Amino acid sequence: MNVIARKTLKLFWERHADAEGPLKAWFSEVEHALWKGPADIRRTYGSADFLQGNRVVFNIGGNKYRLIVKIAYTPRIVYIRFVGTHAEYDSVDAESI
Repeated sequence: MNVIARKTLKLFWERHADAEGPLKAWFSEVEHALWKGPADIRRTYGSADFLQGNRVVFNIGGNKYRLIVKIAYTPRIVYIRFVGTHAEYDSVDAESI
């Protein structure tokens, strides 16, 4: 999958150093994945939450952080829409961000 934009992750882990390892691991796994639909994601990320509009919420760093992506399965693109703490996640609308 082609992940857009890694810079969002980098900016986040610069503020939250303990997120760097888990976010880099997630990025590497996703970059090498070939997701054709939610079932493919569920096999690797059993705790992922699936929302309307092909959005997926991942728990990062032992569920300390949340990552929201929007996926275009056919062109194989994962758009990073949000990464943040649980408190920051609670203040956004995950289905429209």
